[in-house]
Amino acid sequence: MEGLQKFPPRPTGAGEMFQLFRDGTPHTRASLVSETGQSRSTVAARIEALTAVGLLTPAGEASSTGGRPPSTFAFDPSNRIVLGVDLGATHARLAITDLAANPLASTQEPLAIADGPEPVLSWVAETGASLVAQAGRKVEELAGIGIGLPGPVDHADGRPVNPPIMPGWDGTDVPGILHRLLGAPVVVDNDVNVMALGEHRTVCPDEQDLLFVKVATGIGAGVVMDGELRRGAQGAAGDLGHVAVSGAAEIPCRCGNVGCLEAVAGGLAIAGALQESGARIRTTQDIVDLVRAGDVAAGQAVRQAGRDIGTVLAASVSLLNPSRIIIGGILAGAGEHLVAGIREVVYQRSLPLATQHLRIVTSRAGAQAGVVGAATLVTDRFLAPHSIDALITVKEDS
Repeated sequence: MEGLQKFPPRPTGAGEMFQLFRDGTPHTRASLVSETGQSRSTVAARIEALTAVGLLTPAGEASSTGGRPPSTFAFDPSNRIVLGVDLGATHARLAITDLAANPLASTQEPLAIADGPEPVLSWVAETGASLVAQAGRKVEELAGIGIGLPGPVDHADGRPVNPPIMPGWDGTDVPGILHRLLGAPVVVDNDVNVMALGEHRTVCPDEQDLLFVKVATGIGAGVVMDGELRRGAQGAAGDLGHVAVSGAAEIPCRCGNVGCLEAVAGGLAIAGALQESGARIRTTQDIVDLVRAGDVAAGQAVRQAGRDIGTVLAASVSLLNPSRIIIGGILAGAGEHLVAGIREVVYQRSLPLATQHLRIVTSRAGAQAGVVGAATLVTDRFLAPHSIDALITVKEDS
């Protein structure tokens, strides 16, 4: 994460204790002594340290069991802000959130990722700074910037790796550029990973094993297993769009291969098929609009795309055994046509044990999933025990 302290912090124990406050529940000193097994003086010192860096705030008094009511303390998410950025092939969504990923200001604009890193990232920085001001805050209050990109990302350094729909972006130092423009730490991931994280945290935090599938211009999946986002060895896990589909061996894909799922069932593929039949379509949103208007050909095309996606997801269900598959992206807005096609094939081709409790649903977080997930990437790092210990160390040394 560009801009973070490079040397290990002195362990204070306060960072670990703070994790008890992440869910927003207030605690008293006595309850913390009971939960942690630490002495009252140790707990008091750690509360004082966390209050000094602005992460805890007094939250009134708890009910008394006799004598003076004990004071409570709670997480103060307003202490710092985060810029969450969700970039797609043809759109950009940005939001300023607090440290609990609650949006404070947001915007959505058309933006072509193919314009290249310099104009796109400059626009992100300018628009992000404007949103900070709109939220009544200062850029200096940014705890970090989280950004999702529509292509493979090396999670270790935040650089895109041969992204098929992002010409000119390969190897771009996205964290370094944004850090120079806004002066805040930056973390970068694939856009579907951040959408999966946003959906998981806001809609189904108790779900341990799920797949989030984005169906738009391209197709990809975010994998959550054992409650954690799984990226794979090089961050390429979930690249469903470039799995070969049986019977599509001659169809070229933008990645350079042939027969990929994206080339068969992605937004561009559906638009191309409908254009050949005379439909006037320029964007993936036009497909959704046609389906909603009752166009039979568009509805059939989207349902067939769902079946094609289902053939790949059926293998994923057998391999990973998720309890939920969440369908997001622009084409998820086409009603039940897409999801019905997916369900039809997944339930038919997967083993009964794997589908016994499987739910296949559309995204409930919708367009906000990406920006909330991007912000969560930052807050998970900023509020990690070692990062909080570093904040306290700097505060004590200043």
